[in-house]
Amino acid sequence: MTDNVASALCYALGLVTGILFLVIAPYNQNRTVRFHAFQSIFLNVGVILFSFALSILLGIFHFLGAVFGLFLVPLIWLGFFVLWLYLMFSAYQNKKVVLPIIGPLAQQQA
Repeated sequence: MTDNVASALCYALGLVTGILFLVIAPYNQNRTVRFHAFQSIFLNVGVILFSFALSILLGIFHFLGAVFGLFLVPLIWLGFFVLWLYLMFSAYQNKKVVLPIIGPLAQQQA
């Protein structure tokens, strides 16, 4: 498998494929694949934490939570989905997209 396909597959199933490519022997030595695997892991952990915090906030503010939950939450999830697709296709095209906060962390780990 080529490096660009492996890098794109790091994003395919989030945490699962990110960790998988850090364990598989020929890819865990490749700096590019390691970067995409770590960025995928960090992004998905961030999305999980954001989802948890958002659900708590929506539960605390009942009325605002209902209005916010009906209109803005689907837009936020659409944004995460578009970001996920963009990262996957950029990795497939051998473009290195470094996300603002988690990108430098992924570069340090790679």
